[in-house]
Amino acid sequence: MAVLLAALLGCDQPSDPAAGRGGFQRPATAVVALAAVERPVSDVLEAIGTTQANESVTLSAKVTDTVSQVRFEDGEFVQAGAVLVELTNTEETALLAEAEANVQDTARQLRRLEDLYRKRSIPVSQRDEASARHIAAQARYDSIVARLDDRLIRAPFSGLLGFRQVSAGTLITPGTAIATLDDVSLIKLDFAVPEVHLAVLAPGLTLTAKSRAYPDRGFTAQVQTVDTRIDPVTRSARVRAVMENPEQVLRPGMLMTVALQTNERSSLAIPESALVQRSGRTSVYVVTQQEDGPAVVASLRMVEIGARYDGWVEILRGLSEGERVVTEGTFKVRDQSPIRLLDGTEAAQGPPSARGKSA
Repeated sequence: MAVLLAALLGCDQPSDPAAGRGGFQRPATAVVALAAVERPVSDVLEAIGTTQANESVTLSAKVTDTVSQVRFEDGEFVQAGAVLVELTNTEETALLAEAEANVQDTARQLRRLEDLYRKRSIPVSQRDEASARHIAAQARYDSIVARLDDRLIRAPFSGLLGFRQVSAGTLITPGTAIATLDDVSLIKLDFAVPEVHLAVLAPGLTLTAKSRAYPDRGFTAQVQTVDTRIDPVTRSARVRAVMENPEQVLRPGMLMTVALQTNERSSLAIPESALVQRSGRTSVYVVTQQEDGPAVVASLRMVEIGARYDGWVEILRGLSEGERVVTEGTFKVRDQSPIRLLDGTEAAQGPPSARGKSA
């Protein structure tokens, strides 16, 4: 229709793609553009993990008896070896006094017989019998001391105590829970990673973990161990990382999201807002200078993208370093349409890493 109208009017059809109806040139569209720059990027494996204490135990007694004294409070920090609970030991204390007297008596007899033996007044058999009695008395004494020690519940390591489950006068048996004790100075973080990523897993890799309890804080951890077996059901490998917990803000059983950086490399990166998705293809508008026609136009160009991270995307093919792409106003421009660059078109700082497939 435009060709027929131009022929009737005796004028040429406008050939400039930027020209509008009636041959009028389309006004330039105001856009913001940024340059593609080389930045270090890396793939990030994402997973869900659960925290565990460095050491964890449920305190219990070795013998059956009643509690005579409780020496701790709920949530208290205790040092290794501290006495937490005392059990009734009246009978053992009396037996200990008797055993101690026997040890002293047999020791005196042994000393007298050794003096007589040195003077050749008694046979060696009498001295040996006295020595055996002294050894037996000492063994009985040590046995009673051990039984008394079993009636003192001590902290096997330094850590935080949980809720107290017993009181003075409670009859407890082996297996009765007294309290929990957790060493949270170091936290273990266990998570699963699909077997397809097994080649990039190795002890020493650094990861970042976050908890919903502290949404604005990231915790740095290092991979300590990769399990030797793959789960045949989930086809995933268990991974254990460790992290310092000097402030004791992390507790066992917390759910944390894990971001494990792998495959570190240097690559082109542009803002994700510059991407144009059409018919399953990914393109960008590249700022192009023209010798004739509009001074600056937006040229649509297909690109191949890689990993993404925090609004940035890695460019594998289609762009060169320094080329500027439209990041704001892409919905208003068309291929080869004139554009006007606004402030803020200098190259921006790229992302430190890029997000890969989630675990």
